[in-house]
Amino acid sequence: MFNYRDMPQNKIMCIDMKSFYASCSAVMRGLDPLSCYLAVVGNTDRSGSVVLAASPRLKKDFGIKTGSRLFEIPNDPRITIVNPKMAAYLRIATEISRVFNRYVPKEDIHTYSVDESFVKVDGVLHLWGDAKEIAAKIKDDIEREFQLPCAIGIGPNMLMAKLCLDLEAKKEGIAEWTYADVREKLWPVSPLRNMWGIGRRVEKTLNSMGIFTVGQLARYDLGILEKKFGIMGNQLYHHAWGIDFSGMGAPIMEGQVSFGKSQILLRDYNEEEGIKHVILEMCEEVSRRARNHGKAGRTVSFGIGYSKDEWGGGFSRSRTISKPTNVTMDLYEVCLQLLAENYTGKTVRSISISLGGLTEDSQFQIDLFDTDGWRRRELGYTMDRIRSRFGPASLLRAVSYTGAGTARHRAGLVGGHKG
Repeated sequence: MFNYRDMPQNKIMCIDMKSFYASCSAVMRGLDPLSCYLAVVGNTDRSGSVVLAASPRLKKDFGIKTGSRLFEIPNDPRITIVNPKMAAYLRIATEISRVFNRYVPKEDIHTYSVDESFVKVDGVLHLWGDAKEIAAKIKDDIEREFQLPCAIGIGPNMLMAKLCLDLEAKKEGIAEWTYADVREKLWPVSPLRNMWGIGRRVEKTLNSMGIFTVGQLARYDLGILEKKFGIMGNQLYHHAWGIDFSGMGAPIMEGQVSFGKSQILLRDYNEEEGIKHVILEMCEEVSRRARNHGKAGRTVSFGIGYSKDEWGGGFSRSRTISKPTNVTMDLYEVCLQLLAENYTGKTVRSISISLGGLTEDSQFQIDLFDTDGWRRRELGYTMDRIRSRFGPASLLRAVSYTGAGTARHRAGLVGGHKG
């Protein structure tokens, strides 16, 4: 159906460091990252602490993975449990990026997360050989210098490189896909959630439409998909054909659902400080929903509706941030920026906030200048567990006890209404 000759014909690698945190910690202890049983947890002193990374053998033999809890790890003498060494992980990640830079210029390197990068090698094939040869050199360099395992998928665009990585290279070590492989290697993929960019909720909707394989998605009526999913339907369709026009450094849209909250306020708010209190409460709720689903997002949408006394109106704005988050204060900071840029001082009666552009929270990315980011992330999950056990009003922010706060009132409602 598509003339692939008109599509991007690049040589792009997607390089994944296997269980990066766990592998680094294993090497620091003189252990083999591929054969040892090791878990990195947020705090080894707390049984409910989250597992930040697990070695491949621990995942395979014990079922412990990122997002598991410390108390779920069996009491087995073969298992090593350690606290994270974030500064060390960052130093190693930086050194690994320098390995890439030996082969390609910096502008052809896109760090997608702390353990995954895209590297475009089109311009250096005449220097180092074909893409598979370059991949083998990079893989050998990393294993020799850092004793760390990696897998490399190669494709004509970022999407195909990522799909090749997830569906073949993680088993084979190095693999390359071309457009000629789409029908044979991509179309048979089922369940659909095994296709990068399709989550369980989207998969369920597609299944209800009779779509169970990527091939069925590729052959489905594009108009119906667009009517059902909007722009995401167009994206799903083209991705099923292996088509992606994203440039290096541009995020490949993942098209999952967003988590949002809209609230008609109990009264008119005309003081900016009070409005900010409600925004913080709502950011807490949106972030909690994202965490409950193991998601983080890059796109923050924020809207204000004015009172009827102001003749209605309002605004709705979105902003995409550099790395996915589900941390309340990260979301709040973006909302405050949008408020400062667009709020004109009118009386407010409704507020809406949503978090989109979702990824799995296991793709947590360390910021070189914010090594405490993982602690704020862990704090959010801790607060969620307390509220889950003792009720939503058991742990509230101070703003909820001000006259502007609404969380205390809403905590006494069931399904939005009094019980």
